[in-house]
Amino acid sequence: MYYWGMHGYWWFFWIFILILFFSFMMPMRRSAYRQMQSPLQLLQKRYAAGEISSEEYEERRTKLQRDANTK
Repeated sequence: MYYWGMHGYWWFFWIFILILFFSFMMPMRRSAYRQMQSPLQLLQKRYAAGEISSEEYEERRTKLQRDANTK
């Protein structure tokens, strides 16, 4: 029967350290990632809040759609 001894525990230790490292060093938390909105959604919210006029909304929306189609 093959016995790993302390070597097996070191593998678990380093795997645990790597999991901790990557969980804390993520560039962006998952909850913040889900809350990100597209520029068009932000524009719609500003229009709904009355921050911009209808003409300005239409102008910016067409520019955003045109830029999205060119990519």
